[in-house]
Amino acid sequence: MRHLLVTGGAGFIGANFVHYWLQQHPEDRVVVLDALTYAGNRSNLADAEGRAQYRFVAGDICDAQLVGDLMRDEKIDCVVHLAAESHVDRSISGPDEFIRTNLLGTHTLLKSARALWSQEGRLRADVRFHHVSTDEVYGSLTSTAPSFTEATAYGPNSPYSASKAGSDHLVRAYHHTYGLPVTTSNCSNNYGPFQFPEKLIPLMLVHALEGKQLPVYGRGENVRDWLYVEDHCAAIEAILQRGRVGETYNVGGCNEWRNIDIVTELCGLLEVKFSGDESLRERFPNCPAARGRRVSELIEFVTDRKGHDWRYAIDATKIRDELQFTPRERFETGIVKTVNWYLQHESWWRAVFDGSYRLGNRC
Repeated sequence: MRHLLVTGGAGFIGANFVHYWLQQHPEDRVVVLDALTYAGNRSNLADAEGRAQYRFVAGDICDAQLVGDLMRDEKIDCVVHLAAESHVDRSISGPDEFIRTNLLGTHTLLKSARALWSQEGRLRADVRFHHVSTDEVYGSLTSTAPSFTEATAYGPNSPYSASKAGSDHLVRAYHHTYGLPVTTSNCSNNYGPFQFPEKLIPLMLVHALEGKQLPVYGRGENVRDWLYVEDHCAAIEAILQRGRVGETYNVGGCNEWRNIDIVTELCGLLEVKFSGDESLRERFPNCPAARGRRVSELIEFVTDRKGHDWRYAIDATKIRDELQFTPRERFETGIVKTVNWYLQHESWWRAVFDGSYRLGNRC
């Protein structure tokens, strides 16, 4: 039986990981620590509430007293560190919180883990600190450049990616200096259930359903690799179970798409859904598809983001060869699951947009 601390467990990837782990490992203890900032939503974890092996704690990973006491009281032997400020646009307009959470918060967790897991000057071997990071730490690729590998030199281009690069280096340093048993994963763009609708896919879905403009940066030609969130959870599981201590593993979906092609694909999927379901036309009368029109007419090209990276692409050979992990979902299947989830969970995203979910978070 393991005792996991999942930081940021009320966020998008965190909530999916908690549900995945509780389903796959029902005997393990899972403790979630989340500050419930704008993207943290306790309702994401509603299905876990009441389970004997689950506990939620509202708190800040920068609070050393809270983190230390919690890890000691819960006998934590595995940290899955997902808590992070992660939206590039927000990091450009307000970088301070990214530095605080992503750097200072990570350092607080590392210090607490080292203190708890030290025995007579030695670190326990049966523990693990897993740090979840991003492919954005590697910088930007040209259209023809080879994909990022674990040996690619870091070249972050935004305050967000720079803060994540710094946290990666701290994790590495705690392993090499103090012997802390760590692993790191750098993943590509995730998509799927519970994603906060400021990110590309849920934003376009919700705007399309509401008949609002679909804002696409530049000409939409920037390229990203897309990973279905449940596959990401399975990759973390593989790293925790079979990954080598001190190693980094890149996790990608092997699905490179231009942003404009993603948006166009979503528009087409909605048109198909609406054509075969009269209830959707009644629920979302402002969507062009409700009137038999093309959803793509809502696409609007807007001024590009400052310092917008051109392309990200992951070479996931290492995790495939060492840990026998490959994603189960192709983008064509994962995106259908994602569209279906948002259509079935209208109350969830409406609560996010009007802020009413925040009231529940304060309880």
